[in-house]
Amino acid sequence: MIRVAIVGAAALVLTVVAANWVGVKAPAAAGRPSPHAPAGPALTDSAADGTPDFARLSHPSDRRAFTGWFTFLAELQFFRPAGAMPDEIKDCAALVRFAYRETLRKHTGEWAAGLQLPDVPPIGSIGKYNYPFTPLGAALFRVRDGRFSEPDLHSGAFAEFADAKTLLRHNTFFVSRDISVAKPGDLLFFHQPGQRFPYHVMIYVGVSRVQSGTDPLVVYHTGPDSHSAGEIRRPSVDELFAHPNPQWRPHQGNQHFLGVFRWNILNG
Repeated sequence: MIRVAIVGAAALVLTVVAANWVGVKAPAAAGRPSPHAPAGPALTDSAADGTPDFARLSHPSDRRAFTGWFTFLAELQFFRPAGAMPDEIKDCAALVRFAYRETLRKHTGEWAAGLQLPDVPPIGSIGKYNYPFTPLGAALFRVRDGRFSEPDLHSGAFAEFADAKTLLRHNTFFVSRDISVAKPGDLLFFHQPGQRFPYHVMIYVGVSRVQSGTDPLVVYHTGPDSHSAGEIRRPSVDELFAHPNPQWRPHQGNQHFLGVFRWNILNG
């Protein structure tokens, strides 16, 4: 890993990143899709999954950058000392949203200082676009059924917030119920009827980028309960298969395990 000097407690400074499409500009207001998305053929949804093609990461280097940063940032939260984890991470979906959003940023020294990262992996930033100056603005997550069409840019079809169920239904696609085919950055979804929040999500990390080791790992936030605020856990896949509660074991015979899912922006 490359050591990054942490610049005191300096605030994170965002710089406007030049977009890769003609006519794409920084959104006027955070949280709302940009009205300057690409025109013409780019306003398509080739996978018919609700995600516009201009948001998909088609270049191999961008896909590697996405999975590398996403798994690193999610796993790193497990090692945060008490009180140092970002306040927004309070449940399983919040961990996913945090890692996803920060993965899409431009990874500068100022950005690393703002997140108080002691180390960063030697991974380049995504080249196609950077948060929050994306064609969808800061509204990264689809929250509505249907195939993407131009009116979705202005109608609230995308938002900054998405719970586990919304991530499952509108932002990822099914891969398999066999976890052996999972790739780093994939998501494991569970459905536990009767719980206050029945949908739960874990991140498949694969081999750690934070510590040495060869065992594939998952990372997730347990979410709060009546006794505690919950915690981040980082079991190996083998340990998850041995979970004391069979409902959390990711095997095909477990009806509560919905399967392995992959982000729509990696589809196609």
